[in-house]
Amino acid sequence: MKFRRSACIEPLYAELPFLDRFQAARNDGFDFVEFWNWTDKDLDAVRDAAERAGIGIAGFNGDAELSLIDPVQRADYLAFLRRSIAAAKRVGARSLTIHSNGLGEGGRVLNAYADLSDTVKLCAMYETLRACAALAEENGILLNLEPLNVTTDHPGNFLRTTRMAAEMTRLIGSPLLKVLYDVYHMQLNEGSLCDNIRAYGDQFGHIHIADAPGRHEPGTGEVHYPRVLDCLEEIGYTGLVGFELIPQTTTAEAVKAIQRL
Repeated sequence: MKFRRSACIEPLYAELPFLDRFQAARNDGFDFVEFWNWTDKDLDAVRDAAERAGIGIAGFNGDAELSLIDPVQRADYLAFLRRSIAAAKRVGARSLTIHSNGLGEGGRVLNAYADLSDTVKLCAMYETLRACAALAEENGILLNLEPLNVTTDHPGNFLRTTRMAAEMTRLIGSPLLKVLYDVYHMQLNEGSLCDNIRAYGDQFGHIHIADAPGRHEPGTGEVHYPRVLDCLEEIGYTGLVGFELIPQTTTAEAVKAIQRL
């Protein structure tokens, strides 16, 4: 099976002006693009660039600096998510990515909430996610809940395992609340990639690929990506595979590695 591919055009094509990256990704055979933040973008220009290039927009982050696990932030979180949903509909994006903790510059976890117990964090996340799922269903926008690595890029992040994310989305049971399974993050946090794909892949709404360690293109680290993709095919995954990676040398060389994969 050939999965439809998405290029994250924040780290990929960074040598080009942002709006030129849509056409560059399409020229390299990508079906979709995705990016990190929407608040710093001209949304009309983004929509026009995608339409001119004939490429879809997979999505972007929907929660910025707000946190699912802080019960005090629930109303503000949902208010910002409504704005993000409106932005997604404005540019024709398929999905939004959401996280347990608020993230700052470079993905830095803004607050680990050491003063809150895991019980409070879990209950707050569950209740807010239920409300998020209702908003997703009202608007026809997929939400993907992403666990992040805590070893390298996001120390202090609460949601760090495939199991916790997938059990949370299963409990809520919405067709528009799924898990973003980032192979790079999960290799660093837990390994057992194929075992976790088989156990929880029914909850996956989007896949991210980068090799580990380093977060570069496949073939630069320890992950055997042909087997990972075979496993995704075996479980019947039909969603997008997004390449959210930092080229080891140039975008052109990274794209060659993606095309070989």
